[in-house]
Formats: sequence, C-alpha cells, structure tokens
Amino acid sequence: MSRFFRLALPLAAFLLANGCGRGAQDTLPIALVGDASAFQTAGTRLSPAAQVLRDATVEGLVGFDSQGRVVPALADRWIITDDGQSYIFRLRDGVWPDGSPVTAETAAAALKKALAALKGTALGLDLAPIGQVRVMAARVIEVDLVAPMPDLLTLLAQPELGMPHDKRGSGPMALRRDGDAGTKAVLTLIPPERRGLPAQEGWARRSRSLAVELATVGGAVARFNDGFVDVVLGGRIDSLPLAGVTTLSRGNVQLDPVIGMFGVMIDSEDGFLADAPNREALALAIDRDAIISAFNVGGWKPTTRVVSPDVEGDLGTVGERWVGMAMEQRRALAAERVNRWRQTSGTGPLLRIAMPDGPGSRLVLQRLQADFAAVGVTLRRVAENKPAELRLIDSVARYGRATWFLNQLACSVRKAGCNAVGDARLADARLARDPRQRAALLGEAEAEITAANGYIPIARPLRWSMVRSGVTGFDPNPWGWHPLPPMAMLPR
Repeated sequence: MSRFFRLALPLAAFLLANGCGRGAQDTLPIALVGDASAFQTAGTRLSPAAQVLRDATVEGLVGFDSQGRVVPALADRWIITDDGQSYIFRLRDGVWPDGSPVTAETAAAALKKALAALKGTALGLDLAPIGQVRVMAARVIEVDLVAPMPDLLTLLAQPELGMPHDKRGSGPMALRRDGDAGTKAVLTLIPPERRGLPAQEGWARRSRSLAVELATVGGAVARFNDGFVDVVLGGRIDSLPLAGVTTLSRGNVQLDPVIGMFGVMIDSEDGFLADAPNREALALAIDRDAIISAFNVGGWKPTTRVVSPDVEGDLGTVGERWVGMAMEQRRALAAERVNRWRQTSGTGPLLRIAMPDGPGSRLVLQRLQADFAAVGVTLRRVAENKPAELRLIDSVARYGRATWFLNQLACSVRKAGCNAVGDARLADARLARDPRQRAALLGEAEAEITAANGYIPIARPLRWSMVRSGVTGFDPNPWGWHPLPPMAMLPR
C-alpha cells in the first residue's frame, strides 16, 4: 500500500479543543456518522455505521486490527495449503454468548448461512470461488476453493461475515443502548473468562468503555469542536468541507489512504443513456481536474479508469482514457453526440442524479452541472434514495485487486450499462488458477466493461476521521476501516 496517499488535515478551528485527549479515562466518547438505523445490524446491506457496530459485536473467523491487518477472532490460527485452494482454521477454545462451546459444527453452520445471505451481491461475487465449508475435527473447519483467493482472509474479516449464534452477537464487545436517547449506546469489551478464554491479569485496568453516539456529520464535528467527543468516524467527501480544509498536514483530521470508486453510475438505460457512445459523452465532458481542485486535497488525483491503477496484479494493459486529447476536443465530441440526440428527440437531455446532500456534494454537483451544460445536457439533483438516471457512487474497496472493482459492475449486481462479454471474462478469471492468466482475463474484462460506460470514474474516494491527540487504538489504513475494539484497549 506504499503508493497510497496518507494525509492528515489541520483544523485551525479545533485548536482550542485539541488537548491531550481522554486516552487514560474510563470511557472514550465517540461520534459515529449515522442514525438510529445503525443498530439494525442484521442483514447484508448495512450502512457504514451499522457495519462498525456489527463488527464490534459479531465476530467472524478473523477480524481487522486498527491498521487494517487481519488478526485472529473466532479462529485463533490457520494454515493455507501450497496450492492456495484450502484454508484450514482452528477455532479458539471458547464459548458462544449462551455459554455453549464454540465448535466446528456451529461455526461452519454460521459461516455457511452468512455466505448464502450474500448471494446476488457484489461481496457474494467476491466470495464466489468458495466451493464448500467442511468440518474436519471438533474445532477445525476447512474452506475449500475452486480457484486460489489471495484475499480470502481479508474478505472473511468483513463485518457481513460475522457469525452470530442463535441470533445473538458473538463479541468481542457487548452493546447497551441508552434508554433515554435512541442514538446513544455504550460498548464494553467482554472479559476473556466470559468468552471461555483464559483470564488475563490486569485486563480490567487496560480496558475502557466506548460511549458511542450517532449523529449527522455536522453534529459530530460540532461535538468534537466543543470537546464532548474525542473521535469522529464516518467522514466522506460529501462532508469534507465541514472540516475546514485548506491545506494538508498532520492534525486532528486524518485521511485514510483508500482506493475504491468515486464517480457517476448509470442507473437507467432509457432515452439518451440507451447507447454507450452517449454515456461516453458524459464521461468526456467531465473536467476531473476542476473537481479535484475544488477540494484542495494534496495527493488526490483524477482517474478515468474503472479499476484503480494501484491494485495488485494489474498488468497495465488498460490505461487512462483520452490521453493527449484536450478538454475542448473532448467536449466538442460530446456536444456532437448530444446534438444528434436533440435533432432526433426534439429536446436536449435532462438527467437526474441521486446523491447525498452536503457541502462537498454541492461542490461536485456544481462542477458536474457546469460540465454537462457545456455539452448541452441539463443535470438536476435528487435525494440519494430517489429514482434517477444517474447516481453518485462513493465506495471504498474491500481488498486491493481488480476483481473488487469489476464485481461492482457485474450484470448480476447492476443491470444498467453492464457488459455481458466483460461479465463472461470476469467469470473466467474467477476460475483461473494461473495468476498471469487471471490478470490477462481481468484486463480483458476491464476493457469491455469500460467500453460499456456504465460507470464514469472521477477519482478515488475520500475518507476522513477526527481524532484528538492522545487517543489510542486508531490508525489510518488502506480500507478506511476503524474497528472499535482496539480503541477500547489501553496500551500496556
């Protein structure tokens, strides 16, 4: 991940609140961007806030530490066979919340249920090479693959792969809702002995509770500024200007070095968007450099590629589009296609884009409206949960390979603007055992999916958090993922 940017933002407005933090106090106050629906952690389509709470209260075989590294959870160790097609997990000697022992039978049943629930989703496609989950011994399960999956452990650490038992969370934290306020909760680490693990001397002195409150991003920033919370989690580009960004240096605001998709997704193939060249006209019209400049975030670069060029195994066969073509030339070509449509339809295209509200979103909207107007397309914003022809996509990759990006655009996940030939190449790549062959197939899939213009890339996503000096258990990381359990443990 050395090529990913690692950035931090100074906030002059917060200097008065920037003290030594509450790292040594019994409770760490945290504001999580979201609403009360975050407590509904069952299911597979979770909000970012719900993912954070599910990860804290429902363990999988493995999890993430604060730096985004895979660490033991229900499984305390594992081995991978030489061919990379079998992962053997030894479960810890512990108990479920109801006191029954953690066994291979119960763990395998929970994992199978989690995998079945993800069918039809992009994450389900990421996990498609899993052939079967088998019980090998009383506390040993095996995950067999039809083709190697170098990122299987990273995928098994996702919150959706948490494994509840008897509809109850499996730890490592217990959550207690605040009875007087529907958006507050206290999370505490479950003592090792209550989980069937050996007691640890001094454990209670080294743990602290987390007082989590769900809030709008504006409310969360205000709470931090006023000194009521020491951590804000869940910042995205729609709210970045609320942090008062002007330059970049180390400070209270931390940016994660993430990759992923930030751009415009085609949500309808009706009218002007029925043809790939017309969809490409929108991609041609966007001045990505102007959008980047509006945020003044150093190291943030535009892209026209569906797949991030930094992913592992990228052969470089697909490059940036329209290299050497001036913006005036691109817009002239786009305007020509729009004019042809106007001559046939009698009117210029009017498109709706679904996107969140917020000062950052408004900056992006203003630029897109100006860009599209320059080629004869009118753009109007609607709420992100409303029907629209276009949709702003802002997603962080769950692992650093081309398959994650391409699975987001598979026809089984998104119909509008998908490409059947690209889908077929992607399916072949999932089954390929030779890494070079797999990379070549993924390159072909990317080329086909790019030509369909069902997704218009702009840049990488931006993810930011606010962390007061002295707080421990938080680190910027490539997944933009900040688990709560590490923040509940004090340094030795």
